[in-house]
Amino acid sequence: MGKVAFIFPGQGSQKVGMGKDLVEAYQECNAIYETANNQVGFNLSDIIFNGNDEDLTVTYHAQPAILTTSIALLEKIKEAGIKPDYVAGHSLGEFSALVAAEAISFEDGVKLVHKRGKLMDQAVPVGQGAMAAVLFLAPDKIEEVLTEVNKKGHSVGVANYNSPTQVVITGDAEGVQIASGLLKEAGAKRVLPLKVSGPFHSSLMKPASEEFQNELGKINVESCTYPLISNVTAKQITEATEIKELLVQQLFSPVKWNQSIQELVELGVDTFVEIGPGKVLTGLVKAISPSAKLVNVYDVETLKQFLLEWEEIKTC
Repeated sequence: MGKVAFIFPGQGSQKVGMGKDLVEAYQECNAIYETANNQVGFNLSDIIFNGNDEDLTVTYHAQPAILTTSIALLEKIKEAGIKPDYVAGHSLGEFSALVAAEAISFEDGVKLVHKRGKLMDQAVPVGQGAMAAVLFLAPDKIEEVLTEVNKKGHSVGVANYNSPTQVVITGDAEGVQIASGLLKEAGAKRVLPLKVSGPFHSSLMKPASEEFQNELGKINVESCTYPLISNVTAKQITEATEIKELLVQQLFSPVKWNQSIQELVELGVDTFVEIGPGKVLTGLVKAISPSAKLVNVYDVETLKQFLLEWEEIKTC
């Protein structure tokens, strides 16, 4: 067996009821959700377990909710003595990865992403920003089109390099709309508007990043026990100073997920364990590295299955 990476999902993976079976099955998981409630100052658990999609999708609810659920699952995996060689997370998921890497505490992490969500929500008024997924068009061609749109006074860029066939664009609403039409003309198979509350990972998030830097200064950040593959650079980092710098840049920089998975494969990773709600990252990794071994851990059933089969997975 090669090396193992723990990977953590980002915003969009949230689902009402996620983690409820964990708190019913394990007292220690219930304690994690209670800690999250105390850190954010409201009953986050109730929104996760008993709320509605609209409330849970709000950025400053979704971000701490996903992180909490991911870490509740992670704690049971750690309890079994299973450790990664590397960690990575998609956008928000990078904070779960940093908790997994022991660079930040869960208490600080959940409080930080709640604040991050608020800053992102406030950065651009609702309706003024947009995002869209572009399918089956080369990234360099997408970048050429966006450059032309920006020459006309708009602010549009790449938000996520998700896989060889999927790139997400972000920016001001009119610019994204114009770019979407031009990208279809340029040969994109589909361009799909995303249901999001803002132009995440765009230059329009720079005001939020400045305030977020102040928030980062309030918490303790340690060097990583397990190397993190950064969203911004797609390279491994471990040092606390670099972690802080790149977390600030991450707010307005593209998520280089495709490049990050390629880097992990180059580092010898052949097994990817997605920890947290949903299966989005597993699908992306499969598109990037079809030969990789993929595992999803998102509820009690998949957790138990993973723990039972780990020895077999290791020897495959």
